[in-house]
Amino acid sequence: MKTELKKKIGILGLGYVGLPLAVKLSSSFQVIGFDISSFRVSQLHKGIDETLEVSKNNLINSFNKNLTITNNEKDLKNCNIYIATVPTPIDERKKPDFSFLINVCKTIGKLLQKGDLVIFESTVHPGATEEICGPELEKNSDKLKCGKDFFLGYSPERVNPGDKVHTIDKINKVIAGQNKDVEKIMFNLYSKLTDGEIFIAKNIKVAEASKVIENSQRDINIAFINEIAKICQKIDISIYDVLDASLTKWNFLDFKPGLVGGHCIGVDPYYLSEKAIKLKINPQVILSGRQTNDGMGKFIAKSIENKIKKNSKILFLGVTFKEDVPDMRNSKSLDLMKILKKRHRLYFHDPFIKKLRNFDFANIENSTTETYDIIVLCVPHKYYTSLGAKKLFRFLKKEGVFFDLKGYFRNKKLKNYFSI
Repeated sequence: MKTELKKKIGILGLGYVGLPLAVKLSSSFQVIGFDISSFRVSQLHKGIDETLEVSKNNLINSFNKNLTITNNEKDLKNCNIYIATVPTPIDERKKPDFSFLINVCKTIGKLLQKGDLVIFESTVHPGATEEICGPELEKNSDKLKCGKDFFLGYSPERVNPGDKVHTIDKINKVIAGQNKDVEKIMFNLYSKLTDGEIFIAKNIKVAEASKVIENSQRDINIAFINEIAKICQKIDISIYDVLDASLTKWNFLDFKPGLVGGHCIGVDPYYLSEKAIKLKINPQVILSGRQTNDGMGKFIAKSIENKIKKNSKILFLGVTFKEDVPDMRNSKSLDLMKILKKRHRLYFHDPFIKKLRNFDFANIENSTTETYDIIVLCVPHKYYTSLGAKKLFRFLKKEGVFFDLKGYFRNKKLKNYFSI
């Protein structure tokens, strides 16, 4: 295998991970960005990135350099390096769903030529790249053999949606390849992507494991704090007051209670636990954390309903999975809304989301007279925090209550205010 860095890179999947990757790499290489969604490709050609990860100027400038975006598989022909950045979700049974990964392998497999390199950035359990992706690529290729005719690499994505500090061009990257030549190519490639450290893992399984435990560790830590929050509520003290005190110790870890959703933290532990179960290991800590965090919607709903009457009018603020992103993937806000809607009249608002099936939008920007029995500040977008508590309280009835899930306004000494 030739170790000089090849010039034509195909990136498959242009979401939160793939698009910033394609834009950044196009400053050094010819890049073909591929997505199966014709609508997504059409929007990107207009300079519109609905994920808000790439600005219009950056996108247009990339088109004027080395970036081509398409939904036609044939445009990927003659790429030498393929990078797959497709989602790896879970199904209704909370089992790993490899369908996107398998489908992208089918697409790449048909295009493979001798000497090509296929890199995966999608989060998977240890072993998946070589045990699932390699054979699938082989099966769909023209009788090429993995590790002989084409090669595999893995570099777990570390995109944090909405984070303008830890951007793709600054973060450390973990890489691993099937052999030293692959690692050299990957090192040279990712050195053009980021100013951060490039860490070469011992092998692909190690790199896969490193990513899936990063998010599983965070999930377990949040689950612990969520359990403490339940205890605190029973003894009538604030979890946030407790954390303020505990954080005065130098080695106390700073985790906050709340809903745990999104495409990583609420998903990745199930990939790790599934692998453990296949190895006849009981992943009780991992699954216990998941059970705790998945159950927080019911706990929070009960906390809210203890403060209001049946058929109350609720204004629910923030429905995305985290602050200041338009991302609804695995948003646990919806779980909470569905529970509350069974016994109350619920209206939602979010600066990024205007329509939700089975829920009514509250146009608070143009309303001065509409008031509610309770306001639930679920996701404290900058839009709400910049308005401030005083303006938000205008939407409350005289004896209305304000529930601040993340305790953002907890130090304001507000009347009829409570949090977890």
